[in-house]
Amino acid sequence: MATDYDAPRKNEDEQSEESIEELKARRHDKNSGKVDEDETEAAEAFELPGADLSHEELAVEVKPKQEDEFTCMSCFLVHHHSQLADPAKMICRDCV
Repeated sequence: MATDYDAPRKNEDEQSEESIEELKARRHDKNSGKVDEDETEAAEAFELPGADLSHEELAVEVKPKQEDEFTCMSCFLVHHHSQLADPAKMICRDCV
């Protein structure tokens, strides 16, 4: 903030009156009383009704790599053979 050194200086009484007026003006400001809330903390405390999944089991069928698929040596994901960018290095198009 720039300071104007040529401006007349205010004494303590004038400064306190000005600050009181500013506080009164802020009292009616709608945003002055709001507190910033961390969204992650609010989300952790929020629970969905009936969301107890402790007794649930995850059943996923894992299939072995097919003949027309390859494993990328950069990202280690299994891709279709059409995504092969470098056959010598076995790298997919996404990693090139």
